[in-house]
Amino acid sequence: MQIYLDYSATTPPRSEAISQIDQVLKQEWGNPSSLHTWGQRAATIVETARWQVAGLINAPSSDCIIFTSGGTEADNLALLGIARRYCVPQHLIISSVEHSAISETAAILAQWGWQVTILSVNRQGRVNPLELKAAIKPNTVLISIIYGQSEVGTVQPIEELAKISQSSGVLFHTDAVQVAGRLPLDVQRLGVDLLSLSGHKIYGVQGAGALYVRPGVEILPLFGGGGQERLLRSGTQAVPAIAAFGVAAELAALEMVRETSRLRGLRDRLFDLMADCPYLIPTGDRLYRLPHHVSFIVNDPRSRTDQERITGKTIVRQLNLAGIGISAGSACHSGKLSPSPILLAMGYSETEGLRGIRLTLGRETTLEDIEWTAMVLKQIFERLMPQLEVVGCNS
Repeated sequence: MQIYLDYSATTPPRSEAISQIDQVLKQEWGNPSSLHTWGQRAATIVETARWQVAGLINAPSSDCIIFTSGGTEADNLALLGIARRYCVPQHLIISSVEHSAISETAAILAQWGWQVTILSVNRQGRVNPLELKAAIKPNTVLISIIYGQSEVGTVQPIEELAKISQSSGVLFHTDAVQVAGRLPLDVQRLGVDLLSLSGHKIYGVQGAGALYVRPGVEILPLFGGGGQERLLRSGTQAVPAIAAFGVAAELAALEMVRETSRLRGLRDRLFDLMADCPYLIPTGDRLYRLPHHVSFIVNDPRSRTDQERITGKTIVRQLNLAGIGISAGSACHSGKLSPSPILLAMGYSETEGLRGIRLTLGRETTLEDIEWTAMVLKQIFERLMPQLEVVGCNS
């Protein structure tokens, strides 16, 4: 039995997206910048996808959508595209639970002399709007706060944060990669100036993402070339991946209400099934949470040597042996585990930061998958921690 529960990492391409790719590769394989028939057929595919992606987020125009290679490039284009407008370093605000595409880019700007304020979060991973308001300075030019946190599932009050930014005359960007297709996205209601998306997180394929740029917002390109994508992202567009992104975006918008409700039910059922297990501590905000997202810290009360200690990666490997795919929050650098910066920012210890796990659900996840996973997970803990003198998961 194979159960995939890592939909926040990537999603399996849906059949409609694969069919669209097949059509493009066979019939619309031209260069969209070419003026002849072959090129114009490809250009039509790209512009159709642009409308489809714009529709997913209620963008005022398809011209607001700049296609990129993925969410990481979209995040970089947002931050660096704004930063390049200034000859003198300015002030940037981000949160302490950003994706590395934002936090690492902010670190680069700091090396270039920019002031970077990193907002703290509470134990659930939420930003306090009052702290954002207090952090804004006369030279603040951009605020970037992630919408849905990929590791712990917490959803930020983006509309409220964007209003604070707008009232101060500061541009606001959000990484909505995890939110797209799972919660309604309306850039006009949210009041954001820039928003990042990724095709392979909504059942498209790797290789296509997008940055929404509100009309009137000026950003500069990251590199030179042929001037595609409104002169902001040079390079021949990846037409097959963009076409798949467009189809996936259109279908996500049509199916979202029903699918979001279904995912919430499965998510809550998994949390309930694991509630009696003393070896798992839920992380993130249970109320303001991505509908498909379940996350825990492994609770291991026993004293162990470094070789014996149980980490999130231990559980990932054990579940993988049982045919179940999940992910862990800690990272491995040069053979040594590093605690999750997200969990550290939320106030967990370095030891706890090594014990995060994430189970994320999707279109193919069933109730039977959830119940089987819960049973296997409990059996793994009973096997790994047999001598603990506490009530076991199955008691």
